[in-house]
Amino acid sequence: MIRRNALAVLAATSALWFSGAQAQTREVNFGFISTESSSNLKSAWQPVLEDMQKATGLKINAFFATDYAGVIEAMRFNKVQVAWMGNKSAMEAVDRSNGEIFAKIVAKDGSEGYYGLIIVNKDSQNKTLDDVWKNHAGLTLGFGDPNSTSGTAVPSFYAFGPAHVDPLKDFKRTVRASHETNLLAIVNKQVDVATNNTENMQRFEQTHPEQARQVREIWRSPLIASDPIVWRKDLDPGTKKAIRDFMLSYGKDAREKAILANIEYSGFRASSDAQLIPVRQIELARARAAVEADTTLSEADKARKLADIDAKLADLGRQVASAK
Repeated sequence: MIRRNALAVLAATSALWFSGAQAQTREVNFGFISTESSSNLKSAWQPVLEDMQKATGLKINAFFATDYAGVIEAMRFNKVQVAWMGNKSAMEAVDRSNGEIFAKIVAKDGSEGYYGLIIVNKDSQNKTLDDVWKNHAGLTLGFGDPNSTSGTAVPSFYAFGPAHVDPLKDFKRTVRASHETNLLAIVNKQVDVATNNTENMQRFEQTHPEQARQVREIWRSPLIASDPIVWRKDLDPGTKKAIRDFMLSYGKDAREKAILANIEYSGFRASSDAQLIPVRQIELARARAAVEADTTLSEADKARKLADIDAKLADLGRQVASAK
């Protein structure tokens, strides 16, 4: 009886300790992918983070890295608990860093998506995407981060894929950089053509109005789901609720609307990992094309790899159908 009572006390103590540990989150690192300079991102987002800190009682720290992978890896090792990401980087975080999408951006105009762009200088002789296809071997391409949706995944599939142009191999030179850096490179004629997106173009028009007039859009992608907000799955429930409640209610009064308008947003809406399905389909289609073109594979290995990819694509298709 004494032993049983001791075990009961120990179990109760352990439960209280665990419950307390789960409620112990007092500090959250909020990560930002490097679409532009950290100073620009900080000045734009700092008022939101300060309001989050006041509303939740949590200490909120901004975390910046020099590339997208830095934020993904920081989440993997629990150095970042919440992050603003693009869809491609969110996919990596979900698959490798215990991440989960819980919200997404709503643009200033109320839309829940944005577009990938191909841009050139206004003086460029390349007036259309067809011109870029024809002249690519003599052009320098400003490309996005490897984990960028609009800077890499979407243009690779939709813009360059139909012409069988490999953005990493077939241009005269390819330079990877942030969206802001690629815009400035187009303005200064340091690259001939570059990838970008409508969100960053709008920000650039706001922060660099004179230089923005030097940029011309020559291609626009299909709609991309708006940027997700990702948290670690193992973040404690109380902290998740506090952050979710804050974000989904933010942007209702005039002051908050003005803060969000500065980063071209109007608010945040609930979302889930399901918004990654189109990006997963793009990545699998690219992988399938690479397998089909691989002359080093035996017919059996090629058939096996293709069957595996096709099964994954079919599963994603079923998920889309069931959601309708």
